[in-house]
Amino acid sequence: MPDIPHDADTDRRFISLAQDHEIHAWTTSLECSEQELRDAVAAVGNSADAVLNHLTRNKD
Repeated sequence: MPDIPHDADTDRRFISLAQDHEIHAWTTSLECSEQELRDAVAAVGNSADAVLNHLTRNKD
């Protein structure tokens, strides 16, 4: 059965690293590598806003 979220707005607020297509979507959206995404989630949790802020702060 396909991965279809019941509440898409809630789903977009949190980053899931559980499936390859989700990782690809987030790395494309946030313009980062998979490792940068994983490091950011480990540092600040899975809130998309927190990860975006973390990645923005840590850009060279």
